[in-house]
Amino acid sequence: MTDFLRSLAAAAPDGVDRAAEVSAIPLPDHYRAVTLHREDVTMFAGIPSAEKDPRKSLRVEEVPVPELGPGEALVAVMASSVNYNTVWASIFEPVPTFAFLERYGKLSPLTKRHDLPYHIIGSDLAGVVLRTGPGVNAWQPGDEVVAHCLSVELESPDGHDDTMLDPEQRIWGFETNFGGLAEIALVKTNQLMPKPKHLTWEEAAAPGLVNSTAYRQLVSRNGAAMKQGDNVLIWGASGGLGSYATQFALAGGATPICVVSSPEKAEICRKMGAEHVIDRTAEGYRFWKDETTQDPKEWKRFGKRIRELTGGEDIDIVFEHPGRETFGASVYVTRKGGTITTCASTSGYMHEYDNRYLWMSLKRIIGSHFANYREAYEANRLIAKGKIHPTLSKTYTLEETGQAAYDVHRNLHQGKVGVLCLAPEEGLGVRDHEMRARHIDAINRFRLPEK
Repeated sequence: MTDFLRSLAAAAPDGVDRAAEVSAIPLPDHYRAVTLHREDVTMFAGIPSAEKDPRKSLRVEEVPVPELGPGEALVAVMASSVNYNTVWASIFEPVPTFAFLERYGKLSPLTKRHDLPYHIIGSDLAGVVLRTGPGVNAWQPGDEVVAHCLSVELESPDGHDDTMLDPEQRIWGFETNFGGLAEIALVKTNQLMPKPKHLTWEEAAAPGLVNSTAYRQLVSRNGAAMKQGDNVLIWGASGGLGSYATQFALAGGATPICVVSSPEKAEICRKMGAEHVIDRTAEGYRFWKDETTQDPKEWKRFGKRIRELTGGEDIDIVFEHPGRETFGASVYVTRKGGTITTCASTSGYMHEYDNRYLWMSLKRIIGSHFANYREAYEANRLIAKGKIHPTLSKTYTLEETGQAAYDVHRNLHQGKVGVLCLAPEEGLGVRDHEMRARHIDAINRFRLPEK
């Protein structure tokens, strides 16, 4: 793999023969990847979710290079990142990911490749195209790319208005195999997007999943269709997802009301440019009296605090992802005719809210899940134009992925955490140094401190 990496580095990044040079590099037979094993799916049986340890389930091992199919590409992964689906996969919740691979493997002889006793995970990457399969015209070896994580078949008419509605829609590296936490990844070429030239490999790999998710949920007409002047309540506003929602609100002329859980996280939001920040821990909000009973008085106190910050206005859009813990409050504080968009339930899937505050006030709840190719492309385009910036706080080596997932599971991180795969060190991969110099203050401002 060392010789392979040297050969790849020797191919001139802007050379006219780069495609030929990269095509001529022999592929290795094996590569290192972060894996889960089917035989380990019961290893955490009887252990509470919070106590499950990804360091025990995630392995780094040599695996064979997969067969390349039509419409696919093999990508040399320079850097990747850890998302919450990495945590879910590593603790085998809500179900072991091998159930996804088995179901996908039954679809066709080609998808059978994914049904293996090991699962290579990871839903982000920045790297270099090595090979493309039959029928690929838009990409060629040597192209520097990032990948979004939507994998679709598009054989059903249901997906052709919005590919997220494809019945065979899957999240690559979570519901498919050969993901991005590896030295080589297998992707469909309609997942590929140009790598932002002013960013390093690790910076470019970090935004993919969360940036696209936030774009669809908040900006897209498939989500909340945010407009100038909207008041947007953002839970976990300094985190991997919320930090991008905060940026979209600021860049789009809306007013973010950032909810965080510590003074340090509040300062991160202010550093990003947010003026209205609520430290829910310091202000002592307890939306649940006990495991089964919510406290409407706390909803009202929370709503009053929001109006103090906004000059008496209520929330137009709630950017929801904690789920059970916060959903009742989210529905309550939204203005009449307002919108609650939800893309996750990190505190619990079974939501409870008082429906009177929904139906009688004509509010809407919109479910939002990742993004279609167009939305992901637009979100990446804003990164490439320097309008939105990576919120990376720490970078790990491939061997340290278990620790990275552990830190995310224990909320010991800020923003996104990156993983170096083939890149030997941080700071590599910048092609447009002039643009980087123009945006370096913003890049540094949005690079979050380690927790």
